[in-house]
Amino acid sequence: MTYGELDRTTNSVARAFAAAGVGPGDNVGLFARNHRGFVQAQAALDKLGANTLLLNTGFAAPQLAEVGKREGIGVILYDEEFREIVAEGAADLTRFITYAEGSSPETTIDELTDTHDSAPLAPPPNAGRVTVLTSGTTGTPKGAQRSLRRTSLDTLIGLFGRMPLKTGTRVLVAAPAFHSWGGFHLLMGATLGCTLCLQRRFDPERTLAGIQEWRPRVVAVVPVMMQRMLDLGPEIIAKYDTSSVELVCASGSALPGELALRWMDTFGDNIYNFYGSTEVAQASIAQPDELRAVPGTAGRPPRGVVVRILDENGKDVPEGATGRIFVGNDNQFDGYTGGGNKEIIDGLMSSGDVGHFDADGLLFVDGRDDDMIISGGENVFPREIEDLLSDHGDIMEAAVIGVPDQEFGQRLRGFVVLNDNASVDEDSLKQYVKTNLARYKVPRDIVFMDELPRNPTGKILKRVLADHP
Repeated sequence: MTYGELDRTTNSVARAFAAAGVGPGDNVGLFARNHRGFVQAQAALDKLGANTLLLNTGFAAPQLAEVGKREGIGVILYDEEFREIVAEGAADLTRFITYAEGSSPETTIDELTDTHDSAPLAPPPNAGRVTVLTSGTTGTPKGAQRSLRRTSLDTLIGLFGRMPLKTGTRVLVAAPAFHSWGGFHLLMGATLGCTLCLQRRFDPERTLAGIQEWRPRVVAVVPVMMQRMLDLGPEIIAKYDTSSVELVCASGSALPGELALRWMDTFGDNIYNFYGSTEVAQASIAQPDELRAVPGTAGRPPRGVVVRILDENGKDVPEGATGRIFVGNDNQFDGYTGGGNKEIIDGLMSSGDVGHFDADGLLFVDGRDDDMIISGGENVFPREIEDLLSDHGDIMEAAVIGVPDQEFGQRLRGFVVLNDNASVDEDSLKQYVKTNLARYKVPRDIVFMDELPRNPTGKILKRVLADHP
């Protein structure tokens, strides 16, 4: 589909939505995977000045009902595969289908384009908002609302200086479009006049096949997608020509240093690790040479971004010391739909993470500020232990949490997924941690699992691990 076709078809879709009662300021839920119907739906809503709520495709009916009621949506646009979920969780709403394999009892986006006028619409009195649901790993996600506004020149220069996107190239958006990272690449790709390639579902081998077929210069992923492509093994990977790819832009969850090195050893030095969040937007970007030199770094703040590491009193910590990460830029969110905001100090917004800068000015994210485990009076951030375990040759991935302990208050419990043909046991892994880290950072228990529970953007669900027997 050309941009001209997108413009004309979304004029028709917008008129259809308006005929169904959607107007400026109305709240509409978009419950769809990565495909052109997602883009058409959001563009049509923008033309009406309606507010778009991007719904997580991993929702079950109770979550859909809770979030829909909280956010006050009156219309839902959804892929047909979610019919049963929508019928249970949003039965009273006006409904349109964004994608269907065959015939559908509800009206589809494609049908709307054939039945309504495609002439340009008058601009709405005010731009609509887009609400992204935070990809947190505990409880019901919050709605983080963001007004559509111009991005400052400094912000664009900073982004392109650290992550060299270009006009007119091809971009494969594998990351979920409902999440900030996938949505960023849709928006930035359109701004730069790029050809955007979408696949409804992520499949590691189909993604490699798509790269060979479409020859994208940029691929937008979350780190777990990189892991799953590497897990295909060298024989399958070698079947596909991926030489067109110059930028693999990764974000959405932590990128372990060992995974970055494995990827670059296999596909070349093309990783750009973007650190930020739905709330604070961009904070820092690590380039391939930095990831080679210091695996695990989150890189440097781009031009137009300020990052400071503050203590509990809001004062800057010494170089190398761990503290709370605060970020300032022009793209931060407007606040949560239910009220409230992130903590702000001196105009900088809390990312919710803790981290440190090294002597060369590279940022490292040590973990969530609410992930800190106090065991026997010692403060422990799991990320350091997780990275060490993930670096072990027999381990594919690892997670560490704190669990209640009568003697120490909390104790560390590790969860690991082993590589094929691994030979390590619990005692040898404990000794490995003890050899490399302080004694109080050794997990009391290590649980072996087939896979770690994750949300659709790849973040490990530690609340699920906490319930593991």
